[in-house]
Amino acid sequence: MINRLLVANRGEIARRVFATCRAMGVQTVAVHSDADADAPFVAEADQAVRLPGATPAETYLRADLILDAALRSGADAVHPGYGFLAENAEFAAAVTDAGLTWVGPPAKVIAAMGDKLAAKALLAEAGVPMLPSWTDTDDVADFPVLVKASAGGGGRGMRIVRAADELAEAVASARREAAAAFGDGTVFIERYVERGRHVEVQIFGDTHGNVHVLGVRECSIQRRHQKIIEEAPGDLPPGLHDRLHETAMAAGRAVDYVGAGTVEFLLAPTGEFFFLEMNTRLQVEHPVTELVTPVGLDLVRMQLLVAEGAPLPAHHHYPATRGYAIEVRLCAEEPAQGWRPATGTLHRFDVPGVDREFGWIQRAGLRLDSGVVAGSVVGVHYDSLLAKVIAVAPTRAEAARALAGALARAELHGVATNRDLLVRVLRSPEFAAAEVDTGFLDRHPEVFTPLLPADQVPLTALAAALAGAAHRRATAPVLAGLPSGWRNVPAVPQVSRFVGPDGDEIEIRYRLDRTGRLADWSSSSAAEDSAERRAATDTAGSAGEPTVALVEATPDRVVLDVDGVRRAYRVHRVGSAVFVDGPDGAASLAELPRLPLPTAAVAAGSLLAPLPGAVTRVHVQVGQRVAAGDPLLTLEAMKLEHPVLAPIDGVVADLPVPAGGQVQTGAVLAVIEEEDAR
Repeated sequence: MINRLLVANRGEIARRVFATCRAMGVQTVAVHSDADADAPFVAEADQAVRLPGATPAETYLRADLILDAALRSGADAVHPGYGFLAENAEFAAAVTDAGLTWVGPPAKVIAAMGDKLAAKALLAEAGVPMLPSWTDTDDVADFPVLVKASAGGGGRGMRIVRAADELAEAVASARREAAAAFGDGTVFIERYVERGRHVEVQIFGDTHGNVHVLGVRECSIQRRHQKIIEEAPGDLPPGLHDRLHETAMAAGRAVDYVGAGTVEFLLAPTGEFFFLEMNTRLQVEHPVTELVTPVGLDLVRMQLLVAEGAPLPAHHHYPATRGYAIEVRLCAEEPAQGWRPATGTLHRFDVPGVDREFGWIQRAGLRLDSGVVAGSVVGVHYDSLLAKVIAVAPTRAEAARALAGALARAELHGVATNRDLLVRVLRSPEFAAAEVDTGFLDRHPEVFTPLLPADQVPLTALAAALAGAAHRRATAPVLAGLPSGWRNVPAVPQVSRFVGPDGDEIEIRYRLDRTGRLADWSSSSAAEDSAERRAATDTAGSAGEPTVALVEATPDRVVLDVDGVRRAYRVHRVGSAVFVDGPDGAASLAELPRLPLPTAAVAAGSLLAPLPGAVTRVHVQVGQRVAAGDPLLTLEAMKLEHPVLAPIDGVVADLPVPAGGQVQTGAVLAVIEEEDAR
């Protein structure tokens, strides 16, 4: 019987396991790095043990520290979550050797499936279909191919190669990334299937020889080989579910599987499917399986019961499903900076309409599995996943619509996210028609367009300016009763300046009459001839602006009548940052001071670090000629490699950071001078 469980992980999965433990009466222990000391999962645990340090290598990847924490806290079992040591056979063996209960498959199964090359050979003997693969680059003759890490998953160390001359560099890069993420740089090469779909089967085994199948998931919407949208039971051709179930069960039985696991397949357009890998842990996307089971399965509860030695029910799978579930992975990413991981403080984190956190929903509704709350700090050391938002409904179309609506209305302030991308995908005609595969995002660049149209940004900035004026008026000690901006000389407008979502400066000029109504307004950007626009703004709606009337303005809400249609904007101000959520989308603005202080100049041609990280490689030398697009150096942050490329043809004038150097956001990485300038 498990009485006190230590979760050797962090964030969302730790909170998910703790939720089940509370329902079962199991005490909980968290381990945390210094960077996670104030994280929600730490506060929710019954006990918490500090792992001194911040990086994964110093903390969550230290098996010795985690075992010591388990013994000191009196834990009698360890749950690995997913990631970090979840699929580390040596850690699993060390836990059991210490007399603790391991919540997962036996170490020998983890070892067998953790080596993907060995797993392919073993399961091929059990009749599981395989793609051709190679370990020697000289043996590869047909392209395209996929370079994959033999250890770990999550898209780390994975590269698509379409030409022979690209293979060597792809293998070297994949090895570096795999070694950094998993401590093992072994990679192999596999035939790449164009327009393939990524489908997987949830299996569950016990110590009595039973292996159950809990259904299929569709995980084809991926970016950088990482899943961002998952579905269950999946829109698959008739009969395919049964074939996948049978194959997955054969794979589980071939290795005497115990606990929660996933057998992943690649589905070709021809209807053939091939084994990809077996994940010997709970998957990130497990909630969609839970939500479509008619009996409301809790996979974490099943993990704990199996670890205690309880048998699974006599039947071998759950063929019946109720409705359809879709999950999105909401991640901290900078859309305007090539989707690099984002950092910062989440000033507000509110997803409307959530029916349940970390649990089963009896009818249609919305579930939130989050690792963060308002006030959480998103750092550079860990994965960019903030939360999983899951909708369950009677049909796929209803689930997609409900999920897209909740995401669009969510208030996500302080850290850039991939929310707009997720909403665009869920609302796309191709997704609605289930025309999905792993190349979906490559073929549909339109889904990367922000939800807020560019022509609506000025209205958003106007709402921010009016809310700011209302805030100043409400806090004024003497003149709070006067209309905002009232002057004896009505020709002089109020002026507010912001940095917009795309980095351009936006200037809003407006006048209110004696009754507080909006008399006229205009907007201009740094790229426009603002003098001409200002001269033309004598009446509301001039200079091409829509006709706008002010209905209501408070510090946190502005209602505008735009060409006869009322629009409500929610405004949240944190210092100079202004977050505006409107009917067309959200915008993050930065209000500029009226009298800006001078700042240090940055040399022309400087390339700045988009986020904190480490320079792992420098590819050029000072004085070297480069062409636009040439790699200059490689920055590693949040477990991913980010190439820094030359923006123009020129000469490398400076490389201030050597290989191995740490940098903060905004640090100069390189300076490129045009040859004419030199």
